[in-house]
Amino acid sequence: MSELSEQQSDKQNLDQKSSKHYRYLVFIGRFQPFHAGHKAVIDEALKRSDEVIMLIGSANLPRSLRNPFSVAERAAMIKDAYSEEEAARIHCVGLDDALYNDTRWLQYVQAGVKSVTGDLQTDIGLIGHSKDSSSYYLSLFPNWDSVSVPNYHNLSATPIRDSYLMGATPTPERTPESTRNVLDAFKQTEDYHQLHEEADFIDKYKRQWESAPYPPTFMTADALIVQSGHILLVERRSMPGRGLWALPGGFLNPKETLFDACIRELREETRLKVPEPVLRGSCHSQHTFDDPYRSARGRTITQAFYFQLKNDPKGLPKVKGGDDATKAFWLPLAELDAKMMFEDHYAIITKMVGL
Repeated sequence: MSELSEQQSDKQNLDQKSSKHYRYLVFIGRFQPFHAGHKAVIDEALKRSDEVIMLIGSANLPRSLRNPFSVAERAAMIKDAYSEEEAARIHCVGLDDALYNDTRWLQYVQAGVKSVTGDLQTDIGLIGHSKDSSSYYLSLFPNWDSVSVPNYHNLSATPIRDSYLMGATPTPERTPESTRNVLDAFKQTEDYHQLHEEADFIDKYKRQWESAPYPPTFMTADALIVQSGHILLVERRSMPGRGLWALPGGFLNPKETLFDACIRELREETRLKVPEPVLRGSCHSQHTFDDPYRSARGRTITQAFYFQLKNDPKGLPKVKGGDDATKAFWLPLAELDAKMMFEDHYAIITKMVGL
């Protein structure tokens, strides 16, 4: 085939794809919050398909500055923006995150779609726009068509969310009335007031680095301690994440190794009754966790160390909260709850322990 014929064939395929009507179109996003740009994508999806599947990401996580709204609240923002007839064609499905494990995330997406489509695996497309590297998922599903739509006025949820948590009210130009209704109601809750306090804390925290020539990158170390099917956790005393469960850990001091920082923070926060030589000899593995959005404080990379302590007929070692921890406690692995975990610590645990 000549080069000209190939170009004509490619154009014909593109024209056919741009006019194709689908049984289902899938829109993946966090919608924190749902804004006019998201609505523009759904509007196009409703024209191009019989039904729209909204996979609402970051489900089953605690409220945070990055994820303040529940799946139910985001579903209300979405469906209440449409007539009853249109809303009946929109299916909202919660989608769990799977940081550091793309294969598991793909499985979650496939399961979420199948919960609506049943065994039908054809006539499905993914709709969205590649605004940045976070939208790379559009190329991860070769068996589904990718339907690209323009970015609506370059809208982004991040500045809308950040200004709202600092006390501002989103404008009608950027958010549908359905979103503003949910945001107005949420503003009256204790959860909002706690996030508002945390947003102010983070704003002041970041202002300390305004004069730096480059945005700072922080380095921390975390300890993942497991014995007899239990994991050692702390409850955070301070913001951010006050009251959430976390791995013992903290920031690296200028003159210590990451491993030494891990041991020091572990001792300070849990008072773990295990001799240091035994502890150091129980280190099973280590891993770097560097998702750019893992911490509200800024770019924070952590080195997690996984310790496997030997079973002891005397029971679990005694612990006591100290320093930045309100309390330290042993939790059965079966009782881990992603909705209670700080930042990406649940993802760290599942990655390293293999849950």
